[in-house]
Amino acid sequence: MGFLKKLFRGDNNNQGDKRPDIEALLSSQDANNAIIEIDNYVCRLCSWGGTLDRLTEPQRIFYFNQNIEREINNGGFNQYFYNSSGDFAHETLASLQTIGGNKTADILKQAIDQFPNSIVPRDRAERQEILEQIEEKANEVWEQLDQAFYKYEDNLNDLNIEYIKQNRSSF
Repeated sequence: MGFLKKLFRGDNNNQGDKRPDIEALLSSQDANNAIIEIDNYVCRLCSWGGTLDRLTEPQRIFYFNQNIEREINNGGFNQYFYNSSGDFAHETLASLQTIGGNKTADILKQAIDQFPNSIVPRDRAERQEILEQIEEKANEVWEQLDQAFYKYEDNLNDLNIEYIKQNRSSF
């Protein structure tokens, strides 16, 4: 049986609700692959953020952490706030702190501070309207924060793996 089939306990093509073998992933030497597999599972569980109520609290924390990482690595803070990921900017700040990613949380906080009153609206249309008003000035700051994020002073993979280990029954 192939590696992925073992991880998902079978070869059913509909793996959206199949729980990966968390223990095997957590003991893997490839932390990045383990994170990707768990992230794919969590994303499928919540329809890529459409139904976060399907997730346990630890899964939501993991989801928010992975979401910011995907968006920043793909297009920086401007993209993070522009896309639906920005709906949960304040929750992501708390999720990063929960896993001990305090340096990354500080970077996100500085990015959030570019919004009026340091409040990122949950409503995407409202947030995008504000982005149009602030982006010229904010982009200068966000570009510097993108570079700070890319330094990975917090090893988010290791922090997320440790968090999952502490909350394995919720995954």
